[in-house]
Amino acid sequence: MRELCFPEFYGMNWDAITGLVSIPEHVRFLGWDQLAAGVPRGAAMLRRALDDYQVAYRPQFVAEYA
Repeated sequence: MRELCFPEFYGMNWDAITGLVSIPEHVRFLGWDQLAAGVPRGAAMLRRALDDYQVAYRPQFVAEYA
């Protein structure tokens, strides 16, 4: 929420990324392995939400997991 400048009222769920905010064309997640190890379900849900966002709204969108 903080890094992508989501507004305070924005939903606290991964599906919320497809709504009111502007997502950059390329998003790079640093420390993805640590996130996936520490919060595996949340990391999987985020990745799935971003994949769905790309397919449904922006084929040119790139999410990099480093």
